[in-house]
Amino acid sequence: MGRRGPHISVVPGVVGDRAHSRGQAANPTARGTSDHHARIAPIVTLLLDTCTFLWLAGGRTTLPPAAERAIRDPANEVLLSAVSVWEIVVKHRAGKLPLPEPPEVLIPAERTLRGIEPLPFDEEAALYGTRLPPLHRDPFDRMLIAQAVAQGLAIVTPDPLITQYPVRVLW
Repeated sequence: MGRRGPHISVVPGVVGDRAHSRGQAANPTARGTSDHHARIAPIVTLLLDTCTFLWLAGGRTTLPPAAERAIRDPANEVLLSAVSVWEIVVKHRAGKLPLPEPPEVLIPAERTLRGIEPLPFDEEAALYGTRLPPLHRDPFDRMLIAQAVAQGLAIVTPDPLITQYPVRVLW
């Protein structure tokens, strides 16, 4: 996360760039009635990587169009893991992540503003993490990967190392 530009200002922005997706974990099928506006379940459940959440919160204008469309699509559920919250808190307290507000103010405010739901880190994901090959050294990213694989989520991330795992990646 630090190498991706840690300083943010909280200004809503427009996003856009290029698209990439890979993996098998999430199956984006619509479940609903014949009326396309009356969906029962989301098409895709998205898990934001920590840097993606921070870029959205900071008004970054270079998210790829596919990622932007998926995040803004009201049929999709967008989640922020407790793992990302912990990563932000740890890096902010260590002085590696300057923020315009304390994390305990910024994170809930940005989640609410953008319609992002919280996702707890549970035992199933923690145990699944023990089965992941050691392709990625970042413990926060490994926990997010474990959550995404265990729960069939698509991760919205620019991190190319994550594409080595059996998880759908949007970017």
